Amino acid sequence: MKSTISVNTRAGTLVDLLLADADRLRVIATKGSRGETLVDAGAKAIGGLDVGILMADICMGGLGHVTLTPYSGTPRWPFYLTVRSSDPVIACLGSQYAGWALSHGEGKDAFFALGSGPARALAQKEPLFQDLGYKDKSDRATLVLEGDKPPPPEIVDKVARDCGVAPERVAFIYAPTRSLAGSLQVVARVLEVAMHKVHELKFPLQRVLDGVATAPLSPPHPDFVTAMGRTNDAIIYGGLAHLFVTGPAADARDLAKALPSVTSRDYGQPFSEIFKSFKGDFYKIDPSLFSPAEAVVTAVDSGETFRAGQISQDLLDASFG
Repeated sequence: MKSTISVNTRAGTLVDLLLADADRLRVIATKGSRGETLVDAGAKAIGGLDVGILMADICMGGLGHVTLTPYSGTPRWPFYLTVRSSDPVIACLGSQYAGWALSHGEGKDAFFALGSGPARALAQKEPLFQDLGYKDKSDRATLVLEGDKPPPPEIVDKVARDCGVAPERVAFIYAPTRSLAGSLQVVARVLEVAMHKVHELKFPLQRVLDGVATAPLSPPHPDFVTAMGRTNDAIIYGGLAHLFVTGPAADARDLAKALPSVTSRDYGQPFSEIFKSFKGDFYKIDPSLFSPAEAVVTAVDSGETFRAGQISQDLLDASFG
């Protein structure tokens, strides 16, 4: 998918805004030993919803917009994140998707995190980019990490080297799932989760013109498994994605039917319970579970719209408490 848009350059502008407004956003910004920029958005820092929204926009490489608005469909959880992008393939799969596994060391000092955000499009470490046909060019890189500590110097060196930029031109933004910012930016992946399912279903990505998705703001929790479960449940049982595609209406109808999470064999319990039933082995969970609860697909060539799945208020209540 040819594009001259630089997700790292666009995200870099947002990072600059974050740093300039660090006090209001309640983040802690420092320089690491390699000169890299480190932004704590929810580990030792208080962070909050505003920086979570900005993190989500950064994750999408400046090609998406996230807003927080009221929604009457789930009265106990009345605020929803709405994500939209006119370039959902690059914004979600080429930037936002958490696909870059980074690890260093062993034992209690070991570091592991999945990197998401625009730096992935420079490093090109994932097979996914062969399908996207997109490679960024920029002299700066930004990576978002879901965790409670900054990367060690060895990871900084690796990211800088793989991205082809100087370490002092790399920014890492991190927040654990238990934090307000961390939980919000995970739920803000509701459109990305839909796009990832589209890719797994082998629907031609170039036929996805536009997308918008929404999911409830899940309450954070100090326990990691519970917090992770709630963010996943927000999408699996409360998410709705609307995609606009070209091509035959029958293809749009089939896509709508296949997209929702209800098609998964593991659908029907809060995610934390599913996770525990597989003894914490994430990769044993049916991959088709990771999709929005409801899908709407419009075939723009015919004007027909198809729907499948539904939001489950009962399962949201069971998860969120």
